[in-house]
Amino acid sequence: MTKGSEKRRTGYPIDPLFLDRWSARAMSGEEIAEEELLTVFEAARWAPSSYNNQPWRILYARRNTIHWPLFFDLLVDFNKTWAKGAAALLVFLSKRTFDHNGEISITHSFDTGAAWENFALQASLKNLVVHGMEGFDYEKARTVLRVPNDFQVEAMAAIGKPGKKQDLPAGLQEREAPNDRRALAELVSEGPYVALVTGAHVA
Repeated sequence: MTKGSEKRRTGYPIDPLFLDRWSARAMSGEEIAEEELLTVFEAARWAPSSYNNQPWRILYARRNTIHWPLFFDLLVDFNKTWAKGAAALLVFLSKRTFDHNGEISITHSFDTGAAWENFALQASLKNLVVHGMEGFDYEKARTVLRVPNDFQVEAMAAIGKPGKKQDLPAGLQEREAPNDRRALAELVSEGPYVALVTGAHVA
């Protein structure tokens, strides 16, 4: 898989770890050993969280198991066209309340996002492909996966071994490359909010 650091350029020097990770879609359809997958989950476990509450939960289904169809059928048709090559599909949840006092945790989604980033970076270090998605049926996921009411369904993700760009649908092949980001001046300002420079959205 192409390394993002081979194509991306930064305004300030950062570790290539952050540039090499990108959301590829081409996956080979090969299975990932359970121990290797659990290693990536282990990285997610060590994400920071408010009061160390660790609100994230990750449900997953490996391909060629009884759980795979249940997770795969949650996806919108567009995502099914490429996610069929994944080794596993994941659903990220976050607990809305603190364990120690039952009060609402305002940062439960923020904290779960940190776990997702750990997961994605560790996968990239292991030369695995990871792609996060909001293109799935959230309500169906809650029902068929029996998600408790005090948990929020956050996102899905596909993880797999790198595949060939040529095996993707024609419309996706040209998009299968590391992309850019907004300029830093569009994202960060010192002091109170000001109207930052606007530009084209880059996912």
